[in-house]
Amino acid sequence: MKQDQSKQQRYLKAQKRVKDIKGFYSHITVYCLIIPIIIFMNLKFEPSFHWFWFSVYCWGAGLFIHWLKVFGFRLFGIGKDWEEKRIKEIMEEQSEKR
Repeated sequence: MKQDQSKQQRYLKAQKRVKDIKGFYSHITVYCLIIPIIIFMNLKFEPSFHWFWFSVYCWGAGLFIHWLKVFGFRLFGIGKDWEEKRIKEIMEEQSEKR
């Protein structure tokens, strides 16, 4: 029974992870499609002021934060499982001290 629950939890975690990755790829696809349109519109109608840089940098920062949430924090060892791992470590340390 426990094994089935564990397997189901792992499946749900994997399903959520795939959904997060898909969301990031959708985000980067939209960014790559829309930014050139914004640049074109800016250069076509107001070439003297390059306001498209605001969109490139601000949206790019949002995209970077999205990347960090999906992939980046895991590279630094601070993923979603970090809290669970840390709690287990502390519990093991406390049980060893007794």
